[in-house]
Amino acid sequence: METHSQILAKRNPNECPNCLKTGVMPFYRVSDIPVHSVLLMRSLELAKSYPRRNLELAHCPHCGFIFNAVFDPTVHEYSTSCEESQGFSPTFNEFSRSLAKRWVETYGLTGKTVLEIGCGKGEFLTQLVEYGAGSGIGIDPAFIPERLETPVSDRLRFIQDLYSESYSHLTADVICCRHTLEHIGPTHQLLSMIRQNIGDRKDTLLLFELPDVYRVLKEPAFWDIYYEHCSYFTAGSLARLFRLTGFDILELELEYDDQYIVIAAKPSNGNDQSPLPAEDDLALVAQEVDQFPSRFKEARKKWLSLLGKWKAASKKVALWGGGSKAVSFLTTLKLENHIDFVIDINPHKQGKFIPGTGHPVRGPASLPDDPPDCVILMNPIYQGEVKDMLDGMGLHPEITCA
Repeated sequence: METHSQILAKRNPNECPNCLKTGVMPFYRVSDIPVHSVLLMRSLELAKSYPRRNLELAHCPHCGFIFNAVFDPTVHEYSTSCEESQGFSPTFNEFSRSLAKRWVETYGLTGKTVLEIGCGKGEFLTQLVEYGAGSGIGIDPAFIPERLETPVSDRLRFIQDLYSESYSHLTADVICCRHTLEHIGPTHQLLSMIRQNIGDRKDTLLLFELPDVYRVLKEPAFWDIYYEHCSYFTAGSLARLFRLTGFDILELELEYDDQYIVIAAKPSNGNDQSPLPAEDDLALVAQEVDQFPSRFKEARKKWLSLLGKWKAASKKVALWGGGSKAVSFLTTLKLENHIDFVIDINPHKQGKFIPGTGHPVRGPASLPDDPPDCVILMNPIYQGEVKDMLDGMGLHPEITCA
């Protein structure tokens, strides 16, 4: 696979990296945002001086793909300093485990070898093996060996690196990739490389999961748009990419309160396959793209008005969730003075600072001594979990979901 610099030098800015056709149209711009959102800073100074770039989303009318047309992958520093894990949330962990169990049972993964591209801290790959997969190979520069405790460790192998052609020799029955494809600019090139590496092993199963941009456009959830995510898929554009690169679709569904797309595929057998209902979304996506800029302006106006009222009333405001959504929410709206602090249950985020604005990240245990009047919850799916935690501390702030 070519280096990022080679890809950048050769890329036609008018070409879709998903279907390779020309005629993409920009529709949303954000300037001066941090290039990382899962890499929290050790100090306020580092947070405020962290490198920034501009973001310009473009839409391909041919396949429905959306991407950052001015993305520069060379600014990223994926490493063990990245903290992407959501496994400290009981809600997310329940979903992750149920998905692992379902995939093992539905696709007969018992005893099979799984290769996970972008395995993070290895939690999901571990769950697959714990539920019956035979062995797992995980590839991710952010993997930290000492973070993983499991009775199946002897059946797991991890490589601290980015997936590339260097690992084409690794063979597996299943290739899994969760919340990684959205970080990849040349999506067609990656899927083509995977298909080439599979070769004649037509029974190889692909299991991918990633965010659904259709929901982001419709809500509009602008906080789900940030520099690290350079590629944005709907169910249709994802399926079209898989078909174009030589795969047949076995499953195409929305999960996790319709926030994530789940797709299962195998190398094409050469027969024509009827499109699944979820693939018919080109017109719908184009309509949402057209409406997104005005929806964003209204959402921005609403949030700034609400935050202004709280500030005028001397309300103490906390943002719950110190991940990418928080970074985007704070930096897109330029909220350096309207939010007092950020709360996150992940202990590895606590004591750090949000890149761009420098907001401190605290743990929930700090709240009884310094309770907020208002809490902005960055993902409504965690509302029950957060409310139970606050109730248990005898705290009853006003909760507003993003």
